[in-house]
Amino acid sequence: MRIIDPATDQLLDELSEDTEASVRAKAAESRAAQRAWAARPLSARVAILRRFRELVLERTDTLASTLTSEVGKPISQSHNELKGLLARIDFFVDHVAAETAPEVVQQDSGLEERISHEPLGVVANISAWNYPYFVGSNVFVPALLTGNAVLYKPSELSTLTGLSIAKLLHEAGVPEAVFTPLVGGPAVGSALLDAGISGVFFTGSYGTGQAIAARVAPRMVKLQLELGGKDPVYVSDDVDVNSVAAGVADGAFYNTGQSCCAVERIYVHERIWDEFLARFVAEVRGFVLGDPRDKGTYIGALARRQPALELLQAHTDDALSQGAKLELGGKRVARPGWFFEPTVLSQANHAMRVMREESFGPIIGLCKVSSDAQALELMRDTEYGLTAAVYTRDRGRAERLLEQVEVGSAYWNCCDRVSPRLPWSGRKHSGVGSTLSTYGIEAFLQPKAWHFRSPAG
Repeated sequence: MRIIDPATDQLLDELSEDTEASVRAKAAESRAAQRAWAARPLSARVAILRRFRELVLERTDTLASTLTSEVGKPISQSHNELKGLLARIDFFVDHVAAETAPEVVQQDSGLEERISHEPLGVVANISAWNYPYFVGSNVFVPALLTGNAVLYKPSELSTLTGLSIAKLLHEAGVPEAVFTPLVGGPAVGSALLDAGISGVFFTGSYGTGQAIAARVAPRMVKLQLELGGKDPVYVSDDVDVNSVAAGVADGAFYNTGQSCCAVERIYVHERIWDEFLARFVAEVRGFVLGDPRDKGTYIGALARRQPALELLQAHTDDALSQGAKLELGGKRVARPGWFFEPTVLSQANHAMRVMREESFGPIIGLCKVSSDAQALELMRDTEYGLTAAVYTRDRGRAERLLEQVEVGSAYWNCCDRVSPRLPWSGRKHSGVGSTLSTYGIEAFLQPKAWHFRSPAG
């Protein structure tokens, strides 16, 4: 497998891929090792994950450099991701004991009813390239803490980062058969689904998630899917335009727009439309596009040459052909690597692909609305249901709107935000199941009901 630097289009490394046979063998080793791992005291597993945290902190510069080199993420944002990883580890290690403790729910007249919590077994963690530390740790940290073994397939676009994660976990004390990385593309992922696993945790596109769900359905294994989004923002007529324009622009273009919860469509009240649009365009124009290794870069390279470059151009051309106005950008950058200009399209509508399909890049459409009711109608007009945001000075107004939008995360005066304390979940085509929060620990446990009756006499 060839690892290409998206900022230069140059070869970084070549790796041997796993095969169907090697996947089966590694899965068998994981099943053999899992029981012993689950039998270790929880305190021992917690200590190992705390050591992993220490190693991440010690080697942040090297890890950030590797991440930037293989996915094109600006180096400052790679550091931000690693810093955020620490908080996620802290949350899970602080809460796992309470979530795994047995619970007596009834004790009366010689009868005791109790619930215990057992690990699923061996789980498949098929991760994503855009936030490999965030997305991966949402699965492998609570999975390991709760006594599961993990077969970890990083995206083929972030394999070097995936191997770095494995190396640090093994150095921290996780046995190699308990956390096993798999190298390869779709064929390896397909083989993993047939490897006798107890759960599948996938992050990626709706199309792939749908195929995985159909594939594993007959086996009755735990399935959790974190899929895409077409996340809307409504900017009402009572906001401070300057600050909101800056925040929404960051929500749309951070990580070069390659985030599941990135702002993908913006609705602006007509009373502030002209002012907001001008301020928004000025903000985006100030984003520095360049070498991801440069600390001043905000817009980096796209992690995928195809279909990303082709899709972004298609969304732009389609919008312009249907009456959108190109405010900024609109084409591939004439330089080595896989760069697309930050692109702003005004006068967008829902006949345009840019307002309906996931773009997953540095492009955004803006639509003028005349009322909260029209904004709500358009926000709801989507097959996705990951996040939605409303900007207004009136919290009640925001809550009334957001409670009518079918999403897993609702934002008032913020966007593109994830917290380890809150569940991360999607509705409709955005997925099933939850990661993060205590729900993200429970996902890797299965309850067992105990009935104890004392003998008579």
